[in-house]
Amino acid sequence: MSQEIIVPGAASVAIKCKDGVVLGSDRRAIWNYTVTNKSTRKVFSVTNYIGIACYGLIGDFQMITKILRAQAKLYKFEAHERISTKSMAKLLSNYLYSRKMAPFYTNLLIAGMDTDGPKLYTLDAIGSLIPEDYGAAGTSMLLSMGILEAEYKKDLTVAEGEKLIEKVIRNAMKRDAMSGNGIDILVITADGTTGKFLEIKEIGE
Repeated sequence: MSQEIIVPGAASVAIKCKDGVVLGSDRRAIWNYTVTNKSTRKVFSVTNYIGIACYGLIGDFQMITKILRAQAKLYKFEAHERISTKSMAKLLSNYLYSRKMAPFYTNLLIAGMDTDGPKLYTLDAIGSLIPEDYGAAGTSMLLSMGILEAEYKKDLTVAEGEKLIEKVIRNAMKRDAMSGNGIDILVITADGTTGKFLEIKEIGE
């Protein structure tokens, strides 16, 4: 008997700012009509200068994160320099495409701060790689994109971008029952990565 695959919801968002990138996502995991977990991470640092925001099966994007971290370490060991966001995104795209007959159930946003500035890419389950200024993934995607279209500006600082990410996810969660239970934020600049978690009481839900 085959098991039904149910993809949990998400409000995952990433934006490119003039001095870095900001990624964010909610923490809710669901199964059918049940909230199964309220502390599920969907935003991860791959290196100190690259992060991903995820939507899809939890095990799938957790495994992808482990693979990317290992590949980043191998690259640094062999090339004696850190891997760029563009190179990491292409590596991930190739890997996802190689599995197109048995794909990971996930959509991803990968963003980072390279020596030549911030970069952001969106990827679907079979590795379509698209450079963007901002992106969203998950069951809240349409709600999130509406706010981003209206309020995103290319000259945003990461401080302003962090506030925008919070606003986007907070408002998306109010209408999407499959996302919620707080927000993880990842800010990446030339100085490295910082993260924080906003509890539900902090965002007024």
